[in-house]
Amino acid sequence: MAQEKIDYTSVKPYGDTLNDGMTQVSFTLPIPHGEEAKEAAKRLALQMGLEEPSVVHAMDLGIGYTYFILYGKCRHTIDFTSIHVPKVESDTLSKKEVEKFIEENIGGQVVVVGACTGTDAHTVGIDAIMNMKGFDGHYGLERYKGMDAHNLGSQVSNEDLVAKAIELKAHAILVSQVVTQKDVHIPNLTHLVELLEAEGMRDRIILVCGGPRLSHELAKELGYDAGFGSGRYAEDVASFIVQQMVTRKIK
Repeated sequence: MAQEKIDYTSVKPYGDTLNDGMTQVSFTLPIPHGEEAKEAAKRLALQMGLEEPSVVHAMDLGIGYTYFILYGKCRHTIDFTSIHVPKVESDTLSKKEVEKFIEENIGGQVVVVGACTGTDAHTVGIDAIMNMKGFDGHYGLERYKGMDAHNLGSQVSNEDLVAKAIELKAHAILVSQVVTQKDVHIPNLTHLVELLEAEGMRDRIILVCGGPRLSHELAKELGYDAGFGSGRYAEDVASFIVQQMVTRKIK
């Protein structure tokens, strides 16, 4: 019954009752812990658009910093019906379906090279997609029949990644970017595209990036074929790669 009352052109946060606007926010301020700090946090929440803000937790972080958790009522709404988010256009197949697709439509081995590039040392993302054990019950590309997956690990330079792709005659390159402070991932991802274009191989390879702050829209803007954010698994990436190979006639 509650579902029928929702106006998707004017959506706001839900707490205890529909449209009450109840919202939880957390942040750190470079101010010493105390009652003045709590008041500062409340005033900042008011400027954020929260009504009746309440500090429910304040923690002294030392050296003049304080961490806050607040509740308040959001006065703003959003028109959900007007939202369109670019998404990867491919059907997600199961591991067995991908293997069958490779056998029936490609025939040979699909060579995939992946790495965390630049200064990024966080391999959890690329490991989840490529390593045999995968993540959360979703096996990685190394376990797929018909896929020859090479995980180069962390802090791999773009030059070394391209060189390895050339050596292995890769059909696809996967790049994981977890470290994104100060948008360091933007020039790093762009540089890889430039290297591939300089080698004359950009049109002959499938280029995919992924990470918690990456979206398909951003990936396309940077010159990639697809971008996968959090909550995506090896089968999502594998499905895209093999379908793209057939669509673009990459061999």
